[in-house]
Amino acid sequence: MPVPFVKMHGLGNDYVYVDGFSHDVENPGALSIQIADRHFGIGSDGLILVLPQRDGVDAHCRMRMFNADGSEGQMCGNGIRCVCKFAHDHELFPGARDANPMRIDTENGVLTLDYTLDAAEKVETVTVDMGEPKLEPDKVPINLSQLEPTDQPQTFTLDAGTHGLFDVTCVSTGNPHGVIFVNHLAPISEKMATLGSVLEHHAAFPHRANIHFVRVDSPDNVRVLHWERGSGATLACGTGASAVCVAGVLTGRTGRTLTAHLPGGELQLEWREADNHVYMTGPATEVYAGVWPD
Repeated sequence: MPVPFVKMHGLGNDYVYVDGFSHDVENPGALSIQIADRHFGIGSDGLILVLPQRDGVDAHCRMRMFNADGSEGQMCGNGIRCVCKFAHDHELFPGARDANPMRIDTENGVLTLDYTLDAAEKVETVTVDMGEPKLEPDKVPINLSQLEPTDQPQTFTLDAGTHGLFDVTCVSTGNPHGVIFVNHLAPISEKMATLGSVLEHHAAFPHRANIHFVRVDSPDNVRVLHWERGSGATLACGTGASAVCVAGVLTGRTGRTLTAHLPGGELQLEWREADNHVYMTGPATEVYAGVWPD
């Protein structure tokens, strides 16, 4: 059966969105592989289904996200902003246009999103309450037997063999993240495809990990290159930028409020001391709608 879809992106982190209130997708992992192909498919970082909330869950809708390799992710910061826009602008459920804040059920719990509208009364920017970061080794998760502790909080030395040693700050903000602070991003960019894959699959990360290389320009400005598990190099990673904010504070490199400059644009981050939650603010953009054939 043909599947109607909307392609959207958050700072270039692009996904294909399907209205799961009206359409069933039997094998979303397989479909994600097909549609993500940038030569023979639609071209995206994966597939996101917007579904009715699960029974007993106090939410307006549910998000399920699948990476370009077909694996299911726990959360996507850029993706959930677009879920909010998709649900609001296309009125996927009764009262969608008045659901501000909007509560979205994810594999990382129910998240609350506040949004602003543009002149056409469509969602323009979204602030996501990402919740509290998880730092315990079993909750990130990380395999401590594959890491050496350092004198910095939550930071370990990882041996990547011929690729060298890396000090990695390990945080979960819905997905496992490894944050690596560097002085220069250009050399990393040149070998990102190899290095990102090696670190994503390192034995230190039993569920694999998103890897982020960060240059700190000032306590409130950082530049980041992202490697996302299951998708590779992406133009932006919302959960990753949130993890960078946490890692910057833990290691004394940044303040609690900062701007993350990503290849696809800017995100505003705050690790709020009052409630220990991370807040991420950024745009959500619809590109076009179409129908995926049988």
